[in-house]
Amino acid sequence: MTNPEDLKTRLKIARSKIKNQMLSERDKKGSFMGSAFKLGTELVAAVGVGTIIGFILDSWFGTKPWLIIIFFFLGAAAGMLNVIKAANKMQKDD
Repeated sequence: MTNPEDLKTRLKIARSKIKNQMLSERDKKGSFMGSAFKLGTELVAAVGVGTIIGFILDSWFGTKPWLIIIFFFLGAAAGMLNVIKAANKMQKDD
C-alpha cells in the first residue's frame, strides 16, 4: 500500500493543476470577448466616420446625398479591411 502522506501530496498537486487549468480557460473566454468587441467597434467606427465625412462634405458642396453614399461605402470597405488585418494579427499571435 502507498503512504497516506504521499496520497495527500498527489491530491494537492492534482487539485492545483485543475485550478490553474480552470483559471486559464476563464482568461481565454474574456480575451475572446474583448477581441470580438474590438473587431465590432473597428467596423462600426469606420462606417460612422465615413458617413460623417460624407455628410460634412455634402453640406459644404450641396451634393446631398451622393457624398454620404460614397463615403459610407468607403468607410465600410475600410472597416472590413481593418477587421481582416486585426483578425490576421490575432491569428498569428495565437
